[in-house]
Amino acid sequence: MSAADVTDGFSDAEIEAGRRLFAGEWNFVSAAGSLASLPPMAGPEIAFAGRSNVGKSSLINALTGRRALARTSNTPGRTRELIFFGSPRRLVLVDMPGYGYAATAKSKVIAWTRLVAGYLHGRATLARVYLLVDARHGLKTADDAILDTLGEAAVSHEIVLTKCDQISQAVLAERIAAVTAAMRRRPAAFPDLIATSARTGAGIAQLRAAIARLVAERAR
Repeated sequence: MSAADVTDGFSDAEIEAGRRLFAGEWNFVSAAGSLASLPPMAGPEIAFAGRSNVGKSSLINALTGRRALARTSNTPGRTRELIFFGSPRRLVLVDMPGYGYAATAKSKVIAWTRLVAGYLHGRATLARVYLLVDARHGLKTADDAILDTLGEAAVSHEIVLTKCDQISQAVLAERIAAVTAAMRRRPAAFPDLIATSARTGAGIAQLRAAIARLVAERAR
């Protein structure tokens, strides 16, 4: 199994719809460090979760075609807020705080957990959470808590593998099989996954198409 096997399944029209959805000017909307500071609900929201330094900001930049829309950092655990980005088509992207960094203070972990749980349980405009998993490492114990929370909140969620250009095709195939098998044990999770590389652009068009399909389905 290759990355192409997983990311195929979209028509040319869907790929084009994804391109159009993400075209145009994207802008920072707000940063929320508490539930009280969340921006008003408007268009559909797509959130990106994952361990610290999994590549959330890089993926958001690749999706939007902006090099520095979302700030990237080599310092794990730096993002401590929910960061909202908006587009002319009312789609909102949400960069969630990274988790799993061992040096993070317990008080910050508790605050992050409360913020994320509250957001996931109370955000009617949240269409899907993409849980980013580093293809070099696969699912880790640190991912279990957010997967449990997503399942409990009945929020649509799907795995996106990142940094797929940094491993061989053989290792990628093994990682895809292992992650897919693990997610089958979680009935609330979307069954497919998308393999991506923000550096090479692999899988980005397919992820855009998947989001465009989801937004269209919600609009019906």
